[in-house]
Amino acid sequence: MGFPTQRPRRLRQSEHWRRLVRETRLAAEAFIYPLFLVPGQRVRQPVESMPGVSQLSVDQSVEEAKRVAALGVSAVILFSAPAQKDARASAFLDPNGLVPLAVRAIKAACPELIVWSDVCLCSATDHGHCGHVLASGVIDNDSSVETLAQVALNHARAGVDAVAPSDMMDGRVQAIRQLLDRNGHADTPIVSYAAKYASAFYGPFREAADSAPAFGDRRSYQMDPANVREALREVRLDVEEGADLVMIKPAGPYLDVIRAVREAVEVPVVAYQVSGEYSLIKAAGERGWIDERAAAFETLTGIRRAGADLIITYFAPDMCQWLKS
Repeated sequence: MGFPTQRPRRLRQSEHWRRLVRETRLAAEAFIYPLFLVPGQRVRQPVESMPGVSQLSVDQSVEEAKRVAALGVSAVILFSAPAQKDARASAFLDPNGLVPLAVRAIKAACPELIVWSDVCLCSATDHGHCGHVLASGVIDNDSSVETLAQVALNHARAGVDAVAPSDMMDGRVQAIRQLLDRNGHADTPIVSYAAKYASAFYGPFREAADSAPAFGDRRSYQMDPANVREALREVRLDVEEGADLVMIKPAGPYLDVIRAVREAVEVPVVAYQVSGEYSLIKAAGERGWIDERAAAFETLTGIRRAGADLIITYFAPDMCQWLKS
C-alpha cells in the first residue's frame, strides 16, 4: 500500500466536492441588514466611512427595505439619529418619531420583512452616552433603564417585530420585558445585546448614527475586550431576565466568545459584524489589496462557524446576491 494511506485532499479536488462536503453554510435568511434613519424627505446621504451605506429619511428607508427584501434579506434593524437631542433622549419617546414612523411604513410596504429596532439613548442625547448622565459625570443605571423600557414600549406600539436593547445597562432586559408584558406586548421578542464590548471597531457607525459621546468613553458600561467569563455571566443574566435572543458585538475579534456563548445557552445567538469590520474590508477591497467578496464570505463563514445563528452585517444585500451566483 502506497504512502500516504490517508488523503484528505481527495475531498478537496474540485469545487463540486468542496461544496458537497462543506460543514458550514451561509444562507440569506441568516442575515440582518442595518438601516440608519434621519429626518427629512428624499434623503439618501452616503456615509463616508462606510461605502455603500447611507443615512435615509423614512420614505427612503421604505425604498431600501423593498430593495433588500427583493434580494432575499429577511430582516432589518433600525437605528435613528433625530434632529432634536437633549439630556433625556426625549425624541425616542415620541410615538411619531423616526423609528415608529419607519416601522409602520416598512411593515405596510414589506409585510413579510422582519423589522427589529435598536433600543438605546446615545443618538438622541446631547451628551452621546447610552444612559442618563448625573452631574458627577457618572452614567446612572436605574433611571436609564426606566427610559429604555419606555423607548422599547414606544417601538412595540408601532408594530416592531423585536426590540434590541444595546445600552449594556444592568437589568434593562427584565425592565423591558415587564413593561411590554403589562402593556399587551408579551409576544414582542427581546434581542439583547448581551455581550457588547468597548471596541475600537465602532467608529464608522458613530458617523452613521451620529452617536459619538461628547465626553469620555463607554468603558464604564460596555465590556472589557479581555473578558470572556464576564460575557457568559452577562448572557446568562439576560436570558434569565427574558431575552429571546442574545447578541455578541463585535463579531470578528470575538469568535471565541461566540463559541462560548453558543455552548452556554439554548436561545438563538446573534453576532454583529460591526462597521469597522465592514469598512476595513471595503477599504482594502477598493484599493485592490484583497478580494472584497472573498473576504466577506470568509469572515461571515468564520462568524457562522463559531456558532452564530444570525449575523447583522452591512454585507447582507451583497451576500444575498453572491449566494445566488
